[in-house]
Amino acid sequence: MLAGNRTVRVGEQILKEIAVLLIEHVKDPRVKTVTMTGIKLSKDLKHAKVYYSVMGGRAEVNRAQAGLNSAKGYIKRMIGERLELRYIPELLFIHDESLEIGMNIERLLETLKANESHDDTATNN
Repeated sequence: MLAGNRTVRVGEQILKEIAVLLIEHVKDPRVKTVTMTGIKLSKDLKHAKVYYSVMGGRAEVNRAQAGLNSAKGYIKRMIGERLELRYIPELLFIHDESLEIGMNIERLLETLKANESHDDTATNN
């Protein structure tokens, strides 16, 4: 079995556990609106970059980041209890901006479409 496959499987399991912990066990209101979007686990399984998104502006992202950093020790301890791993990875929470970028692109496309239909209407008159 390839080492990369194990890394992906373990990463997905860790991500699921983090999502469940945030929903069911972490009481911090700053992390209630956080959605886990992905994880990149190092090949030695000692470091994990955990990507998340949150609706709202920069203030909401900062609050969520602070809440996740505050809960990091608890999350790591619970992952250690729930999963049978030799090493519990060091967690690094990173805001995933891809959803906001996608929404901005969608907004721009809608604006272009509206302008194009407006130009077509003006040309036909």
